Amino acid sequence: MTIHILPLENITFEQWLPLWQGYLTFYKSQLSEEQIRLSWKRITNPEQTDLFGFAIQVNDDVVGFVHLISHMSMWTDKPYCYLQDLYVSETHRNQGLVKQLIEHSYQVCAGKFDRVYWLTQESNLTAQYLYDKVATKTGFIQYKHNLA
Repeated sequence: MTIHILPLENITFEQWLPLWQGYLTFYKSQLSEEQIRLSWKRITNPEQTDLFGFAIQVNDDVVGFVHLISHMSMWTDKPYCYLQDLYVSETHRNQGLVKQLIEHSYQVCAGKFDRVYWLTQESNLTAQYLYDKVATKTGFIQYKHNLA
């Protein structure tokens, strides 16, 4: 098994789209075709430096991704990096690929960012089992108010 992690701009929309749709299905979410294409355009635009990501490829198949967003903080001199989305196809889970994507994110962000952080649903216990090994649970609870 040959594994490569590469910037999202090195894969095609057609390789990414089924994975993105799988991620949206997992979280019981839907986005318009227009929003999906806009998101792809943003994350693969080299001039959009605050939004970037990586794909993980097994042999010749793209099987997962991570999307990252950088932002400044009032608490540190370096920006934070928010790991917004992380997904590996069902057929490639439990092979250490998610861990590799997280660790790759750490390597890319080291020295440039104060931290990498993310959220997960409290019911996503399988993911939390891994997250507890590679990061520190903060104890914060998220609140949101939609403006649209």
